Amino acid sequence: MQLVEPSLEHLPSYAAALETGWSPNNVTNVSAEQLAAIQRDPFGFIADLLQQGGTITLPDGTVVPKLPFISRWIWDSDFCGSISLRWQAGTDALPAHVLGHIGYSVVPWKRGRGYATEALRQTLVLARSAGLGRVEITTDSDNLASQRVIERNGGRFVETFVNEHFGPAPHLRYVVELNPAETRDHTR
Repeated sequence: MQLVEPSLEHLPSYAAALETGWSPNNVTNVSAEQLAAIQRDPFGFIADLLQQGGTITLPDGTVVPKLPFISRWIWDSDFCGSISLRWQAGTDALPAHVLGHIGYSVVPWKRGRGYATEALRQTLVLARSAGLGRVEITTDSDNLASQRVIERNGGRFVETFVNEHFGPAPHLRYVVELNPAETRDHTR
């Protein structure tokens, strides 16, 4: 299993996952929207997926600036899922509208193989390289598999919370200390 940058080479396998109804977004199913964008302009789809800057629309309709990010596809000779890291330069803090530094999703037919655990481990290395001393990762309270993935990577449960931008459902917040000996800006 490896992490690869989204590319035209890997796009057919990604599109096949979308065709099953799998969505890289854990909050909103974007499979149909992304398939339409791929059919219209595959080159543009990949460029948009990797483009820094610009804005995104939250589930509640709020439009916010994109944070710096790294997006990778989980790959084992076939598409397995996606993982992304987002941050603000110079701080470990995130804006209130961001659920966490890292988000990931594995396609159902590749779950249970340790891919999410390994993808998160590799992404934590990227987070250190981006200068982060700690990351927050959130999951749904009923997603026991994701909770285990986070805990296997050193995640410590911090709180249950609700973020009004994403509806009334409670989420669990975990923290992974990347450089525990250093003091960092932990304000949210």
